[in-house]
Amino acid sequence: MTYDNRSDVRRVLIITLLLNVFVMGLKALVGYWTGSLSLLADALHSVTDSANNILGLVAIKFSSPLPDREHPYGHNKFEAVGALGIAAFLGIACFEILQGAIERILKGGEPVRISPPELWLLLIVLGVNIFVAFYERNVGRRVGSSILIADATHTMSDVWVTISVIGGLIGVWLGYQWLDVALAFPVALLVFWSGWSVLKENLPWLVDQMAIAPETIHAIAVSVPGVINCHDIASRGVIGRQAFIEMHLIVNAPDVETAHHITEEVEQQLEQRFSPVRILIHVEPPAYQSEHITFESQQT
Repeated sequence: MTYDNRSDVRRVLIITLLLNVFVMGLKALVGYWTGSLSLLADALHSVTDSANNILGLVAIKFSSPLPDREHPYGHNKFEAVGALGIAAFLGIACFEILQGAIERILKGGEPVRISPPELWLLLIVLGVNIFVAFYERNVGRRVGSSILIADATHTMSDVWVTISVIGGLIGVWLGYQWLDVALAFPVALLVFWSGWSVLKENLPWLVDQMAIAPETIHAIAVSVPGVINCHDIASRGVIGRQAFIEMHLIVNAPDVETAHHITEEVEQQLEQRFSPVRILIHVEPPAYQSEHITFESQQT
């Protein structure tokens, strides 16, 4: 059983793209007016927000969970690849921020000029960022979209960046010019951490890491009447989004029809627990014996 969430994800990405373009333009405008390095760096961070939305829309176009001839397991990994693209954009933003801060320290620059109206504009930016982050995260969790959750993580980092920048500019307004450059470094660290979080969350999907503990699958299977044992259990994917399970099932059945009914009951129990999930079961006779619940690490 598969669930196609692409229409929901596409709608959210279009809405957040428009909001991110607005935020990016406002930050860049205020940064240009004031000459603030930290704010211009934050605007650069927002450029990646808009780029991430566009990347997400492209990824969603190709990430159908439904199988076809060329992709019999569906296309969900395209979405995970899109999430990795977000991590790459975050890495680029981190480098640009650090480079700008170091150049300001070594070469100097014009003093930052800030006024209360410009600070109020930044508070509007902060409010929009907070709305986008919570909106994307809530919809991403509801529909099981890794790219929305990844983008929400990115946007939440933008929230903390903007809070830091606003705090620094308030300090600059009070006469502490050095705060603008000093805050560029923690901003870069926040951006890097967001990228690492996105990378860590999506790599298991791409490298087919175990999705469900084989002991859990084994316990569910052997609880079904007629199942003697199961072994060589494997799983991959993401629970709640799309999981795949394979196993060998030893059944006490006198004929194929009875064995079929037993395997259908096992599939039903697993689908109730881990849906959406696709299950492949290899049936074996009662005399077959195996103690290997899952695959062991190969020793070299």
